[in-house]
Amino acid sequence: MSGAFQPVEFHGSPRPTIGIEWEIALVDKVTRDLSNTASAVFDAVGDLRAHDGTQQVTKELLRNTVELVTGVHETVGSAVEDLHTTMDAVRRAADPLGVDLFCAGTHPFAAWSAQQLTRSPHYDELIERTQWWGRQMLIWGVHVHVGVSHRDKVFPILNSLLLSYPHLLALSASSPMWSGDDTGYASNRALMFQQLPTAGLPFQFENWRQFEGFVHDQMKTGVFEQLGGMHWDIRPAPKWGTIEVRVCDGLSSRAELAAVAALIHCLIVDLDQRLCDGEDLPTLPPWHVQENKWRAARYGLDAIVIVDDASNERLVTDDLDDLLTRLEPTAKRLGCAAELASVADIPRHGASYQRQRRVAAATQGDMVAVVDALVRELDQ
Repeated sequence: MSGAFQPVEFHGSPRPTIGIEWEIALVDKVTRDLSNTASAVFDAVGDLRAHDGTQQVTKELLRNTVELVTGVHETVGSAVEDLHTTMDAVRRAADPLGVDLFCAGTHPFAAWSAQQLTRSPHYDELIERTQWWGRQMLIWGVHVHVGVSHRDKVFPILNSLLLSYPHLLALSASSPMWSGDDTGYASNRALMFQQLPTAGLPFQFENWRQFEGFVHDQMKTGVFEQLGGMHWDIRPAPKWGTIEVRVCDGLSSRAELAAVAALIHCLIVDLDQRLCDGEDLPTLPPWHVQENKWRAARYGLDAIVIVDDASNERLVTDDLDDLLTRLEPTAKRLGCAAELASVADIPRHGASYQRQRRVAAATQGDMVAVVDALVRELDQ
């Protein structure tokens, strides 16, 4: 990396606030195929804004998608309630158009070639650069922002958070189907998305200065023109003073969204506190992080994951049980004890990828029935 470069200002958050972005797909009420009606939905919803001025319904790359965005919240419960209110407004707008809402990492049978793109300079440039892979991005996810007070904390927390990457992906995995076929993966989305040149796992920088050098080099060489063009699975969001976790597939129900958001909130706040207490946070070598991502994408809640730099392994659900116990005091402080406890319900009832496969098996592979089930789950 070159020597002299412009600093990247991190506008630290004085409190560990939380914000959530939930990508929602639009599907036809009859055919259950994707519906390219986002523009009409936006027109009907109007300019919906949160208490802090945040625009709560925003456009995405494809015109079959709306993104629900919260304002800045102190608790997971209030953030999820914010999303629920926005969801009601979007549903009222979509219903007269013959459109339902659902969320999963992928649509079980839709054809990518039939989808219309949202026109904007950013999206036009993305497609021009990435071509076939960019057009293939028929995927949905959840992004969770958690406030961090100072830039010097960002990469120690981010690097250690990668130990929990497979847990988050396995819990949220909801993309087993692609173009009418079962891919054999719990999260096909995770591996699709990393084909974009600026997506995938983050680099494990030692400090903020190294990150600034990286940003300088990427901008000088035209890899991206703004930080928003860096699509890492976990990334700093300097403008907001947050760490943004983008690991998760689209979460199929409100209850699962609350559970996983609580886990992310607790993980980051716990790591922040341990850092403040003088602890050297644990990390994994990049090759173990990469392998864990693949195992969680392939096997979901049955993944055997690497849990430390000594290459020890555990079943992800066994490690998750211990993690939830350790985070209980943090959850109480953050007011999300009930939501964190509900994380354990996901392995008990089956993650979305498992539920989708159960519906497909019970209906002799009827992918319309799988979408029906996802539509019903959204408010649960």
